[in-house]
Amino acid sequence: MEQASAFAPCHITGVFQIFDQEADALRVGSKGAGVSLNVGATTTVKVKRGPKQRLKIGIRNQRVTSTLVSREVMKIFLQRFPSVSNYNVEIEHEIAAPIGAGFGTSGAAALSLAIALGDAMDLGMSRIEAAQIAHIAEVRCRTGLGTVIAETYGGLEIRVKPGAPAVGEIVCVPVPENFVVACHVFGPLPTRKFLSDPITRSRINSLGGKTLESLIQAPTIANFMKLSRKFAEHVGLITANVRAILDKADKAAIVCSMPMFGDCVFAMIDEDGIDEVLQIFQQYQTGRTIICGVNQGGAQLLN
Repeated sequence: MEQASAFAPCHITGVFQIFDQEADALRVGSKGAGVSLNVGATTTVKVKRGPKQRLKIGIRNQRVTSTLVSREVMKIFLQRFPSVSNYNVEIEHEIAAPIGAGFGTSGAAALSLAIALGDAMDLGMSRIEAAQIAHIAEVRCRTGLGTVIAETYGGLEIRVKPGAPAVGEIVCVPVPENFVVACHVFGPLPTRKFLSDPITRSRINSLGGKTLESLIQAPTIANFMKLSRKFAEHVGLITANVRAILDKADKAAIVCSMPMFGDCVFAMIDEDGIDEVLQIFQQYQTGRTIICGVNQGGAQLLN
């Protein structure tokens, strides 16, 4: 039995614009901006030759059991590499952030799976080739558009051209080592629903491009947070829970916003500001607070 493990960071999108009308899934994607986190998905793949292909997928420490995107990744591998059908495949995801709450967990799971699977089966795939498979799976399942390219490279990124890794283009914004991402998570929001809803799509695209241009002109953390908040207000999905925290943060002159898409609040702050943010978050008995660093290396093979 062969085994491989890979890690892909989770990612928060602050602003984006949809580009999903291309026939080629590699050219489908989004322009936008977001930040990769040093928590993410670690996927271990075990493969063993057998008379026919059998698949087992598990997710540790999560109540959500949907494996839609992972199964799509496997489907693409089977189409491209017929020899995969001669393997029994056991996949285990360990995801260190809430699923469906705006952390790009489906993209991280797909990306870490594709990298680990390519290595375990000795298919000779590069990291970019594996990432492109993960991107296609996300697009087909309508669970993300620009998440995979962001998680492939890490950091605070501006996606200036839509598409998969090596097709789309990103610009990295420097992040000092003392900056962290502070989040308070109340629960999930349905990405597939919002990416298909005409009203939400219209709101996203009516402001997404202009907001991105403003960020490109002044690519700073402060401007990313300010424009993310402006974008979230315009899209109109802010929940009552999120609104309550935003109002308190505004009074304390702390710029927070809402990830696309999650019932969640996030801020990028230096370490000296953590206590003040926690004082606001801890006023709420519901939800979960997450403080983490910025991932700068992107997805990678672990063994």
